[in-house]
Amino acid sequence: MLLYARGDSTLKALRIYLRKQQSSQERKQTESLFRFAVSLGYWHDPYIQHLVRLSKERKAPEINRGYFARVHGVSQLIKAFLQKTECHCQILNLGAGMDTTFWRLKDEDLLPSKYFEVDFPMIVTRKLHSIKYKPFLLQPIIELHSEDTLQIDGHLLDSKRYAIIGADLRDLPELEEKLKKCNINPQLPTLLITECVLVYMTPEQSANLLKWAANSFETAMFINYEQVNMDDRFGQIMIENLRRRQCDLAGVETCKSLESQKERLLSNGWETASAVNMMEVYSRLPQAEASRIESLEFLDEMELLEQLMKHYCLCWASKGGSELGLKEITY
Repeated sequence: MLLYARGDSTLKALRIYLRKQQSSQERKQTESLFRFAVSLGYWHDPYIQHLVRLSKERKAPEINRGYFARVHGVSQLIKAFLQKTECHCQILNLGAGMDTTFWRLKDEDLLPSKYFEVDFPMIVTRKLHSIKYKPFLLQPIIELHSEDTLQIDGHLLDSKRYAIIGADLRDLPELEEKLKKCNINPQLPTLLITECVLVYMTPEQSANLLKWAANSFETAMFINYEQVNMDDRFGQIMIENLRRRQCDLAGVETCKSLESQKERLLSNGWETASAVNMMEVYSRLPQAEASRIESLEFLDEMELLEQLMKHYCLCWASKGGSELGLKEITY
């Protein structure tokens, strides 16, 4: 249980903040938060503006810093995996939404052998429409595609280095079939990524997905970003607020602690598992980077920032790959 030096005032601030964040479309809200943070200079992403509209509503500084920590933490682990495998690998981003990692890795000359994304067909249709009609997004894909024709339709894009697949992660036979059609390679070291995805699945569904991932690839690493410490008073308020917005966290019982997050991975076929809360990630930023971030906006609720970040975590697990040193990857 976390301690609250000014418990009641912090919880009141959380309630006010959560009311301000209410939205009927949770996914689009998250995307707009990313876009807004980029517009303020938290990190560089020239691609997101072509996929997500900029909201006119100003967002809370705590949230912008939280999203920066999320992007920074996930990016550090991705790059560690790419370094260990010398990019001779594949990445599978599950529930990717409007994520722009493919383009940003290309700009840094860090692309894996192939980058895969999966999301609901409705989400994929929206992303593919933007790609198809915006040369800034389409041209980098074409540059890497050696064949004459590029396969792109309503629910699928498949090219030499990039695939976007419309599928339900709860339907594993369908997911596997579609990945095979896009030439996923079970023998290639594989990095799987989920960000606030497993928590919307039942514990049984997320366990099945984790088992499938561990069993499908000989050498693999799994990165998961989502809620943690949801059993305490602060976490319960977060859950109640989401329920009022008809957004139920079906898998919240697995988000009790860092230990429960690690145990879920270890009990579903993964050999090693680590987890840190996002305040730990933020506190390990290089001083120059922390100073840059903190100069972008004034923040008067440092305690609220700390509590919010202590209720999200970054987890990673590995299977095989001892010769590559995957077990040595840490944050």
